[in-house]
Amino acid sequence: MSREQELLAAFSRLGIGWTLNEHEAVYTVEESAALHARIAGDHTKNLFLKDAVGQFWLVTAPHNARVDLKALPGVIGSKKLSFGKAEDMERLLGVTPGSVTPLAAFNDTDKNVNVVLDSRLAGAECVNVHPLRNTATLGLSGANLLIFLAEHGHTAQVVDLPAPQ
Repeated sequence: MSREQELLAAFSRLGIGWTLNEHEAVYTVEESAALHARIAGDHTKNLFLKDAVGQFWLVTAPHNARVDLKALPGVIGSKKLSFGKAEDMERLLGVTPGSVTPLAAFNDTDKNVNVVLDSRLAGAECVNVHPLRNTATLGLSGANLLIFLAEHGHTAQVVDLPAPQ
């Protein structure tokens, strides 16, 4: 069974409803814009970050949000943040750039990555994320996303992500 199949089976065990839309590979928020018209719900972008003390962070924001990386450490309780390396992303989350998703916390069995979710998404009826690959979009409620993460050892910090001034 593939990790994606295991992920979907975990949703079933937890009674979490979801939708899946197959599409061409998308690597950036800009490339995914054409999908927004045909896939209902809130679309996301994900930032894989590393702080000054070596802690990793996965931040999920609305697709059109601008996040102030200088102010973010004060909000989430970290030190100065920079983008994480692709090798670390693949090692810790089992995904490559373009496929980053909060669902990848499912692969972080050692709990090395802190998950942060924008408050606007936490209460959303439908949050669209990748199901560990960038050739599909999976929709689930923000509440169910939080339940899924918690059931897999990642209690997400739900915060109001700071925007640049």
